[in-house]
Amino acid sequence: MNEPGHGRQQPRKRPRAWWWLLVPALLVAGLAVFHFQRRNVAPAAAPESAAAPPPAVVPSEVNSWREAARLVEEDRGQPIGRAARVHVPAELRHYPDKKRFLALQVAGWMEQDYPIPKDEADLARMIDRGEMVEVPAIGKDHILYGVGANATGEPLVHYDSATGQEIPLYSRYDLFEDAAAQWSATAEARKADAAAASAQAAKLPRAQTRKRRALLAEGRRAGEEAAALEKQRREAAAWYDDPDRRRTLVTERQILDDLAQRIGRLLSFLRPPARDRLLELAARYHARFARPLPVTSLVRTEQYQRQLGETNPNATRISIPPHTTGLAYDVYYHYMPGPEQDTLMEMVAEDERAGRVESLRENRDHIHIFAFADGRRPPETLVAEALGVVRRPRTAAGAGQPGGALALAATRAGRTKLSSGRAASPRKTAPVKRARQRARAN
Repeated sequence: MNEPGHGRQQPRKRPRAWWWLLVPALLVAGLAVFHFQRRNVAPAAAPESAAAPPPAVVPSEVNSWREAARLVEEDRGQPIGRAARVHVPAELRHYPDKKRFLALQVAGWMEQDYPIPKDEADLARMIDRGEMVEVPAIGKDHILYGVGANATGEPLVHYDSATGQEIPLYSRYDLFEDAAAQWSATAEARKADAAAASAQAAKLPRAQTRKRRALLAEGRRAGEEAAALEKQRREAAAWYDDPDRRRTLVTERQILDDLAQRIGRLLSFLRPPARDRLLELAARYHARFARPLPVTSLVRTEQYQRQLGETNPNATRISIPPHTTGLAYDVYYHYMPGPEQDTLMEMVAEDERAGRVESLRENRDHIHIFAFADGRRPPETLVAEALGVVRRPRTAAGAGQPGGALALAATRAGRTKLSSGRAASPRKTAPVKRARQRARAN
């Protein structure tokens, strides 16, 4: 019997059956593609932070460092840094005699008689001897945030404390000769620029006073840069042409190159007692706020301290700055709201009341902490001696007088940790900086 539509119903069942057989195959293929892509897609990068990872951070730790930096910078929904309302404990304020703060740190250094690293080669030797220990760029409770950020890309140098000269370090004499030839060539080019600017200014009509002054100023700058480069070449040649001095420079460069292969950045070190105190504070802070403690400064060389003093008013301009002792470090409160700052400052104040540290809340978003090596404040007799040195007039700090380095430290200071006065120590001039930048660019 032929029922209407019976011949049309049979074909409909076949595609439906094939479709249900095809669905599992498509699902299996889709899952395979998904897992293949998932295995071959690189993990998402951590968010960018306001500060760059320190050079000591290895590539495998960059994302971890950035995640820790994100926690430091995270918006807490309250005023932060200097905009926050805080109560600064007396222990983190200046004494009525502001020089006492510096004297306490100088006395702490005097008691230990630690050597001061004048440059990176000196610091490298201390690290090799175990006198300085590394603070990891990222730890369970802390993060090095902007440590060494003010260091320039200029060549490694030997710093001569007596003259303030910075002699670039080269591993071979021929490399120095190449650099000296480049300095001379750049100096000649800048002399030509100065002459051209002066000649052009002389040809201008009297009415174009402003343009003439601009050209003359440009000529003066070019002349100053040429003179600075020639001075740099003469000073370096006086060292490299002397066999004993040249041997010193080459040895220092070899030490630095060897250490760089093993540990990287030198400015992430402290003396062991200071590192212990820092890690204890970081652990307390992290336990309270579940954030890493941001640390911005550790040990500094004399040469780096001098360089930093050109741009940072908080940088002490003395011969024995606290950071050069390896006992001082700075904590960054810029992103912390008021209650967080108050808690952190009270933790530091507790350590100061126990005589373990000397501290100050600085105006530029930092808390400066100096750890006493023996975990106790130096005796007042030594503090009085250091205070007398700090107060001594500049004329009393001549070479060969008693007190030598300390007298020089005091008389160069004339100020303490938050001084905003001008530096008394020698400073690198702007023409020298511009000349070195041009020499590196060429």
